[in-house]
Amino acid sequence: MERYEGLHEFVLTRGPALSRTAYLLTGDHQLAEDLLQQALAKTATHWRRVLSGGNPEGYVRRVMVNERTSWWRRRRYVEVAGPAADEVLAAGPARGTGDEAEAAVRRISLRRALAALPARQRAVIVLRFFEDLTEAQAADAMGTSVGTVKSQTHAALQRLRELAPDLLADFRAEVTP
Repeated sequence: MERYEGLHEFVLTRGPALSRTAYLLTGDHQLAEDLLQQALAKTATHWRRVLSGGNPEGYVRRVMVNERTSWWRRRRYVEVAGPAADEVLAAGPARGTGDEAEAAVRRISLRRALAALPARQRAVIVLRFFEDLTEAQAADAMGTSVGTVKSQTHAALQRLRELAPDLLADFRAEVTP
């Protein structure tokens, strides 16, 4: 068996999803590229073991979360306040509305609220709600217990409610008939 057999195919098929996760963890496209590149480089050095473990995507996610936490601890970069205006407008309108300005305001509000969360809380929100992982899968990706995922999720959602109450009101309006 070749040392990197299957790695190229894995990166081609799962790369876009992993890139999205990296972006949500960092909030910046260039930092996301760096994070994903570092995670894939670390994964490649252990590729045979990762592949035999049966969950290479979970392994890469865990490496990304750990690397992002290391960056946060070293404070090697500064979080950006929000996306560029053309990036926000290119993303399109919100669900159920035709108003691009309203959609842009919602995305900016969510982005700023996520950027204000500590690294661990942001990671749990990204893994649970954007990646749609179970509590057990998120715990595995973060290298922590399910109880920690639950408590971090609770704290993160509480903080998001404080930072962006307008998003919660919008969500309630969409859910209630």
